[in-house]
Amino acid sequence: MTQETHRDESLLGLLKGVEKFSHKVFQENKPLFDELAGSQSPHTLFITCADSRVVPEMITQTEPGELFVCRNVGNIVPAYGEMMGGVSAVVEYAVTVLKVSNVVICGHTDCGAMKGLLNPDSTKDLPTVEAWLRNAQAAKSTVFARKVDDADILQATIEENVRLQLDHIRTHPSVRASNQITLQGWVYNIGDGSVTVLDEHENRFVPLAAAIKRENHA
Repeated sequence: MTQETHRDESLLGLLKGVEKFSHKVFQENKPLFDELAGSQSPHTLFITCADSRVVPEMITQTEPGELFVCRNVGNIVPAYGEMMGGVSAVVEYAVTVLKVSNVVICGHTDCGAMKGLLNPDSTKDLPTVEAWLRNAQAAKSTVFARKVDDADILQATIEENVRLQLDHIRTHPSVRASNQITLQGWVYNIGDGSVTVLDEHENRFVPLAAAIKRENHA
């Protein structure tokens, strides 16, 4: 029999969590936070979904100061000029000011945004979400044109959306002007903790081991 862990879902629970961080976690890592107190120099812009199950620092095993994180519904990057706002500002700042070396766009399994894209009736009472998901519409169209089996259509759309958002981010002037930046697309599997990586030369998602091997020989 497994013992259920009690989870405090109240605001008080959050405050107690902050208290634990301030008194324990922060103090144990104080040299790092002292170093970060006056500036940041992240190496990677990590664009992913707002889904609560996706935790970039946990997945990548990075420390504070390493990732500049942008989260939104569906890990979307509107093409430049289409929807100027927070995501465009994050990209511009990360590339131009922080001079990140890498950009990762990370989708994930069981993505509610992609489910909404595939089932428009589910977003008819969510006009803002509906408008936002238009930035992923081309991914759906591409998958439907390929006549993917129904059982595979969600995963195919998740992957195609990552491809599409990589195309979109390349339209941003700051990214176009940089010849030092590496772009990569990932899909995180919530169920087993694995990550597949888009191999743009072969136009397919490959296991992590294959991506690591390629990077080692780059």
